[in-house]
Amino acid sequence: MPRPMLRAVAWLIGLGALSSFSLALYNASPPGRLPGEGPRGKSGAGALQAMEATPLSQERIEGPPPPPELTPEEKAKQEADAKAKAEAARLARLEAEQVKAAETTVTPATPVPAAEPAPPTPAEKAPPPPEDPPF
Repeated sequence: MPRPMLRAVAWLIGLGALSSFSLALYNASPPGRLPGEGPRGKSGAGALQAMEATPLSQERIEGPPPPPELTPEEKAKQEADAKAKAEAARLARLEAEQVKAAETTVTPATPVPAAEPAPPTPAEKAPPPPEDPPF
């Protein structure tokens, strides 16, 4: 590029940077804008009011209340349920072990003889391509 063209481009870039900086200073004056205000401190429609706002319930602030204490009958029922589940799990484990043991005692099937290899196709019978292809 010729030198005068580079100089003109440099001036344009500098002018753009200087104008951007000056506009940023102009818009960032000390009395800044609040949300809802128009440019240069002119107020807009006014303060917004939330119509659907509801106060937080006490449960959301403090958390849910602690669970009630269990009665002796409920405790006994829970213990009985836990014992029943443990017994069911033990029986299921024993049954699985018996099935596994029965599977291992079964004699394996006779092995299938290997099949003869298939005859080569015509593409496999073709001679390999020459090392240097003709041009």
